[in-house]
Amino acid sequence: MWKIKYAKFIAAAGVYAAFAIYLYQPHFEKFNTIQYLLPANVCLAALGCLVLSRRWIAAYVGSFFAGAIYGFGPFTLSLAKFHPTIGFLAASIPWLFCPAAFIAKTERRWLSWPLAALPFLAVLLFFRICAHYHLFPVSVHAKLHLVDFAGLIFPLVMAQRSTTLVGFYHVPLAALSMGLSMLVAARRLAIIAILCLGTALALCNSFFYISPIIWVSVPVLCCSVLIGVGMQALISAGYADRKWILLNAIILGILAIVTLLLATKYFQVFAGLGNSAARLFTESAKKYVLGTITVTLIFFLARTKLRATFLRQVLLCSAIAVDIFFSARFIVDRVL
Repeated sequence: MWKIKYAKFIAAAGVYAAFAIYLYQPHFEKFNTIQYLLPANVCLAALGCLVLSRRWIAAYVGSFFAGAIYGFGPFTLSLAKFHPTIGFLAASIPWLFCPAAFIAKTERRWLSWPLAALPFLAVLLFFRICAHYHLFPVSVHAKLHLVDFAGLIFPLVMAQRSTTLVGFYHVPLAALSMGLSMLVAARRLAIIAILCLGTALALCNSFFYISPIIWVSVPVLCCSVLIGVGMQALISAGYADRKWILLNAIILGILAIVTLLLATKYFQVFAGLGNSAARLFTESAKKYVLGTITVTLIFFLARTKLRATFLRQVLLCSAIAVDIFFSARFIVDRVL
């Protein structure tokens, strides 16, 4: 059993490493020494989220994509705009949450609360050390603005306009919706508290020389795990869950229509000045259409009482993989 687990972990690490090299290799020639930390950061972040998600996700494929979405998601990739050490700090956060997550399954579960403070203390210590040595990996004045939250729906468009991308890719939003619903229904108060605390800190002004940007990694990490949980739910959902699946298909369909309407609007801008944004909206719409079709097919499988777990897994994983593959490359090319 342990050999199989290690083999899966090594295989996941190999896939993450290969994808990181694919993303950053075109930019290696202009990298200085410290910038080679960037592909290492995304791999470390992905593996950390994968390991952490095993606490709640039974299916390994869900954990694999949870890790991929955190490590290769818009937020983590956008940190390349800052000093590479800030990406290393974001990559360390899922690993620092692991002691609290896994000790909660033992008789010493009371230790989970103090251990959950480790990532927050690590952030504080990191920025205090940086301030002592006059190293400022990210400006303490860098913070989230209202416009940044458009990245939740339009990550490709915001990749050209925002310093920090807040959000995920297109197809995984259906799984995120399922995961959030399950989180609330299960009343996982500890996770909800950490999610809310991280979000609140990210929206605050700087204190103790800590940039609010780094706190975004906490809710992004929580939501990445929830995407893995939602994927597992979509793959194993039965006839009784068909309404939830249909609701997610409708949400993605609405996002596809809205994105297409915005693309049309920008194509009509005088002298073609909006063509660049229009093409990005069109690409986003394609991803939403792909997600809508995928979730709709899963809905019909559930409605006809066909489990077809393997088929659902192939459909959902393929759609999310395509979304990540093309969107991540676009973001890296724009950030660097």
